[in-house]
Amino acid sequence: MGHGADGAGLPDRIGGYAVERELGAGGMGTVYLARSRGGRAVAVKVARPELAADPHFRERFRAEVAAARSVGGFHTAPVVDADPAAAAPWLATAYVPGPTLAALLDAEGSMDEARLRQLGAALAEALAAIHGCGLVHRDLKPGNIIMAADGPRVLDFGIARALESTRLTATGMAFGTPGFLSPEQAQGQEVGGAADVFALGAVLVAAAGGSAFGAGTPMGMMYRSVHEPPDLTAVPDGLRPVLALCLAKDPDQRPTPEGLLDLFVPDTATYSPTVALPPPPSHAPSGAVPLHQAPTEAAPVSDASADTDLAFLAADPKASLLIDATGVALSSVAGKSQFTWAEISAVEYVAESPKHLGVTVRLHDGTAHRCLLAARRRARLQEWLEDLPLILECFT
Repeated sequence: MGHGADGAGLPDRIGGYAVERELGAGGMGTVYLARSRGGRAVAVKVARPELAADPHFRERFRAEVAAARSVGGFHTAPVVDADPAAAAPWLATAYVPGPTLAALLDAEGSMDEARLRQLGAALAEALAAIHGCGLVHRDLKPGNIIMAADGPRVLDFGIARALESTRLTATGMAFGTPGFLSPEQAQGQEVGGAADVFALGAVLVAAAGGSAFGAGTPMGMMYRSVHEPPDLTAVPDGLRPVLALCLAKDPDQRPTPEGLLDLFVPDTATYSPTVALPPPPSHAPSGAVPLHQAPTEAAPVSDASADTDLAFLAADPKASLLIDATGVALSSVAGKSQFTWAEISAVEYVAESPKHLGVTVRLHDGTAHRCLLAARRRARLQEWLEDLPLILECFT
């Protein structure tokens, strides 16, 4: 089966990767969840047919893939494979479990000032790493940010461009997403790292529950980004001056990512995690079926997995579950429990209702520890059920 990004059907394979399901689609193409022959989960983005037919795009894509490989995985999903010469060029990155910022905001609503500052600082760090490798992202938006358990990850380097490279896009062509496009992008002008800072400002306005340049047609939003001041009414007062700087029309007036760190999180501020872990109840799920058996011989924690950046987080206002390379952490109003993989014999999970996930952690000593998590939407429960086997296979 072909693997064009036109939605005609799910491809069987892309390169050496077996496709499991579609994760989403955007301006460049379609993203699929796939597996390597060794069972590793990857996200594969396949270019849209009209882009694949453009030799300039292929040239740019080839250069950007090489540059994107140099960006550290702490801030992004690392690039693991690509084929710019394929009939439909594709790029594979490590799969990072977690909702996009767009999905998180849709499920949980807007963020308060403390969370906005920490999100802004994390994204500023990511942009500093990206720009330090000679890249401009060009399409930073809530749908391209994964809210992983250990902090936000910036995705989608498919339309990034090397800062030092020659201009490969046609004059007047604007890549990116209206509402997050800088004025220079909207007008098809040369674009540098300041365009990503502009997009970061628009992302934080969205995370605060607003829209920097309103809604409506793409052309209308692009016009407002060029000619009208941003709407910051949803932004907490303490952050408005910072976001106004990010959203300045003149790129030279915008702060650098490094400067933003000082504005979002001054050195005197006490660090708090970007994603808080609310405590979960100790409800016992019934009828759970063990789907993932831990190794019969206990191994040192450091040997549990090489994927130290991978993690799964599920949380509701009273419950949370964190699974990563160190083991499984549960917490509730009654207290917190944390178990290493050396202690765990099996992890069981089951959908106990259309919106409830039951999880049981069984230990080698014969004890069992349970929690029940409530999802706001059925779609969120389905995401948990799809991501859990992926993350558990990495560590068990």
